[in-house]
Amino acid sequence: MPLHPTIARVTDRIRARSETSRGQYLERMGKAVAKGPVRAHLSCGNQAHAYAAMGEAKGALAEAKVANLGIVTAYNDMLSAHQPYERYPELIRAAAAKAGVTVQVAGGVPAMCDGVTQGQPGMELSLFSRDVIALAAGVALSHDCFDAALYLGVCDKIVPGLVMAAATFGHVPAVFVPAGPMTSGIPNDEKSRVRNAWAEGRATREELMAAEMASYHGPGTCTFYGTANTNQMLMEFMGLHLPGASFVNPGTPLREALTVAAVERAAAITALGNDFRPAGEILDERAYVNGIVGLMATGGSTNLVLHLPAMARASGVLLDLQDFADLSEAVPLMAKVYPNGLADVNHFHAAGGLQFLIGQLLDAGLLHGDAKTIAGDGLAAYRQEPVLEGGRLGWRAGPERSLNDRIVRPAAEPFAAQGGLKLLSGNLGRGVIKVSAVAPERHVIEAPARVFPSQDAVKAAFRAGEFTADTVVVVRFQGPQANGMPELHSLTPTLSVLQDRGLKVALVTDGRMSGASGKVPAAIHVTPEAAAGGPLARLRDGDMVRLDAVAGTLTVLAPDFDARAPIVADLSANEHGIGRELFAAFRRHAGPADTGAALVL
Repeated sequence: MPLHPTIARVTDRIRARSETSRGQYLERMGKAVAKGPVRAHLSCGNQAHAYAAMGEAKGALAEAKVANLGIVTAYNDMLSAHQPYERYPELIRAAAAKAGVTVQVAGGVPAMCDGVTQGQPGMELSLFSRDVIALAAGVALSHDCFDAALYLGVCDKIVPGLVMAAATFGHVPAVFVPAGPMTSGIPNDEKSRVRNAWAEGRATREELMAAEMASYHGPGTCTFYGTANTNQMLMEFMGLHLPGASFVNPGTPLREALTVAAVERAAAITALGNDFRPAGEILDERAYVNGIVGLMATGGSTNLVLHLPAMARASGVLLDLQDFADLSEAVPLMAKVYPNGLADVNHFHAAGGLQFLIGQLLDAGLLHGDAKTIAGDGLAAYRQEPVLEGGRLGWRAGPERSLNDRIVRPAAEPFAAQGGLKLLSGNLGRGVIKVSAVAPERHVIEAPARVFPSQDAVKAAFRAGEFTADTVVVVRFQGPQANGMPELHSLTPTLSVLQDRGLKVALVTDGRMSGASGKVPAAIHVTPEAAAGGPLARLRDGDMVRLDAVAGTLTVLAPDFDARAPIVADLSANEHGIGRELFAAFRRHAGPADTGAALVL
C-alpha cells in the first residue's frame, strides 16, 4: 500500500525543518560509532574500577571480546508498574551469561508515581522529573563501558526521559524492556461512579478507599489507557520494544521469556555483531511520525504531545503542534480504551491490541513500513504476537480481525474518521484538546469564564455551590515556568459532576491534565503560559470564552482584551516545600509547552 499523502507530506515537512539539526546529530553519532567499541579506549585503571565487583565476569570484561550490556533501571516499589523490575537484573544476568555476553547495572533513575502526587504539591516536580531522568541516565551511560543499553522503565515521565537519554547516546543500541500491566480490577465506570459520589458527598471515605484499592491492586501498570500505557504503545510503534511485548502481564512465563529475548536481541545488535542498530538510526523522523500515528489511532494521552517534541529534539528531529494536528486529521480512531471507553488495556490486548492495529495501519498506508527497528528493517515484524510453545518463545501472525469491535475496529470502520486530538489556536494562544473521550455535542462550548489560580480554588468554589450556570473554568499560572506544570487530574470528578448536572462546562489551562482524564472538554498546555505574560494572564471573570474543537479555535470574545495589561501573579507559594527549592532553575529556564517544556534541550 502506498504511503498516505498526509503521512508523506508531514514527514517531508519534519525532515526539511530538521535538516540542519538532524544532520549535525548524525555527524556526532557517526564520529562516536567510528571510534569503535567504547571500552577499548579506557585505560587499564579505568577498566579495573569498572570491573572490580563483577566476580567471574571480570576476565571476559577485561578481554573486551564480547559485548557488555548496560542496564538503566527505574526500579522502585512506590510504582506498581516498576515493582516487577526488582528481580530483572538477576534475570538479565542469567540470560546474558547464556547469550555469551556480560551485563552490568549502569545506574538508576528516579521514578515518581503521579497517582500518589495527584492534587498534591509533589505533582509540581512531576514534569521536571523527565529531564532529571534523562540527566541521570546520561550519568549512568557516561562511564562509556557499554555496547548496548537495556532501559527498564514504563510510566509517565520515565519512558520519555529514557528516550531522551537513549537518543543522546544514539551511537549505542537501545532496547526498552517493559514490565506489563496489572491484571484487571473493578470496572473503570464503577471507579468513576464512586469518585463522583465522593465529590458530591454521597460516598464515605471508606467506600472511596475500597474502590481505589480494588482498582489499583497489584504489580504492573495501571490498566487505564493513560500516559504509562500510551508510552508502551509508543515504544512498540517506534520499534524500541520487541514485537508484542507491551501488554503482557507481569509474573507470567511469557513476560519472563520476552525479557530474556530482549537481552538476546540487545546482544545481537551491538557493533560487535553483524546487525548493528544504534538508537540514533532508529529514532529518525519516520519513528516519531509512526509514534504520533499510534497516539492518534488509539486515543492516547495528551501528555505525549508534550513529551514527543522533547524526545525528538534529543535526536535532532523538530516537531510542531501542527504536525500532530495534521496527522490526527488523517488517522482514524480505532480503539476505545478507558477513559475513551469502558475497556482496559487487558481487554484491548485480548481484542487484538497493537498487533491488529499495526497491521491495519500498515495496510492503509498510514505508517512508515520501512522504518528501522530493534527487530529488523521495517514494521512487518510488529504484526506478529509472541507465544510460548513447548516452553519456547516464538512469534505468530497477529489477528487480522478485531476480536471485539466495541474495543478495537479496523481502519476502514473506525470509531471516528479522525484521531483523538485537536490543535486549538486563537487570541488565547495555542493548546490541545483530546476529543476522543468527549461527546460530540460538547466539542463546542461558549460560556463566561471563571478564573482561578489553582485547582484547590476550583474545588473550594464547587463545595461552596458557586457553579450554577454554564462556565469555562480557567486555571492559570499552571505552566512550567509558574509551578512546573502539574497535572490537574483531581479536577475531573468536580467538572464531571457539573457536566452531569446539565451544565455546559469546559476547562482552559496552561497546565496539564492526566492521560486518565476523560469526558469534560479541556483546552490544555495553552502557550504562551500566563507566567510568561501569555494571554491567559489578561482574562477576567465573566469574559465570554469559546472553545471550538470543530473549528480548532480558542478565543475570548472581549473587545478590550488585547489592550489589557497581563496580571503578574505571586508565585512565592510554589517556591518552597516538598523539594520545590531544588527545582528553581527548572522553573526559571523551562521552555514553552509546545516545544516540550524542557530544560535540558
